[in-house]
Amino acid sequence: MQGPFSMRRGAGLYLLAWLLLAILFAGLIMAATGAAWTNGLLLAVPVTLVYACATGFSSYYLCRAYPLGERSALSVLLVFAVASVWAGVLWTTLCAAWNSACESLGLPWAGVPMTAPLQAMIVGLGVILYAMSAVAHYLAFEFQRARAAERRELEAALTAQSAELRMLRTQIDPHFLFNSLNSISALTSIDAARARDMTVRLADFFRHSLGLEASRKVTLEAEAALAMHFIAIEKVRFGARLNVEQAIDADALDCLLPPMILQPLVENAVKHGIANLTGGGTIRIAAQRAGPVLNVVVENDIDDEPAVSGKGIGLANVRQRLAVAYGHEAGIVWTREARLFRVALSLPAHTSEAEPSCAS
Repeated sequence: MQGPFSMRRGAGLYLLAWLLLAILFAGLIMAATGAAWTNGLLLAVPVTLVYACATGFSSYYLCRAYPLGERSALSVLLVFAVASVWAGVLWTTLCAAWNSACESLGLPWAGVPMTAPLQAMIVGLGVILYAMSAVAHYLAFEFQRARAAERRELEAALTAQSAELRMLRTQIDPHFLFNSLNSISALTSIDAARARDMTVRLADFFRHSLGLEASRKVTLEAEAALAMHFIAIEKVRFGARLNVEQAIDADALDCLLPPMILQPLVENAVKHGIANLTGGGTIRIAAQRAGPVLNVVVENDIDDEPAVSGKGIGLANVRQRLAVAYGHEAGIVWTREARLFRVALSLPAHTSEAEPSCAS
């Protein structure tokens, strides 16, 4: 069922409003005729509730047939003026008929003198109530239209956000694959067995990463496992020169973050840190949850002399992805201190995409 009775709660509120109007109508009848409360209520309440139902449906469908902005204002005013007058006249006829039926009972508490001024007042009141009902329906339509527009804007923003995330994620795989293939190419002429081992580990890495690509968010545990797959690949090339220390708190493992957000940081640590150290160095991965915030730190040893900086694709990519996924709630900071390069991430500690936060 459409109109004011499409929802039970809305129908209840609608009829309650009209019941209050019926009591007001009864008061006007008493003031106009000098009748008692019982006579006024017996006349006003039944006919007002019937008029409420008829007016609600009539004005609702007229508002749908003559939407604002699609019909001229003059035609809308003319249609509702005619409909209001007819509604007022019919309501007055209904009141007269019901009053005659009450008077026929011959009871002192039923029936009122249906004078000409009273009938004129009923017609005018009917016209006003019909017009108010139409205005209420137009306001409801405008409210629904505004909510629909807001919902469409939100859906468009989410679609654009997803598209941007996909675009940023596609920048990572070619970047990593390019570097890995270069490493394998260099190893093939030095140690074919290690090149073959690295190829197998690279295949394992991509097999694991494909599983993560299906999700918008992955747990820190899965992301750390992927980073360790990457380090295993690089250890084939660097051997004992590459060391790893991992310190991730147990309560941080279930927190969610965008997939492939940790791997670029580890890749940077190897490429711009460990690769430039003759004696090798250590990459340290740490994570802890501090209330509603997840802090992740990746740091690595570096040479005393500043290395030639790259284009910064990895760090810039991570910063963009965090901004798209979390806005101002997430951030990335990198610092260089003596023989140490540190990248720190902070982002909301979510454990479910449906839950806003896992803060305990």
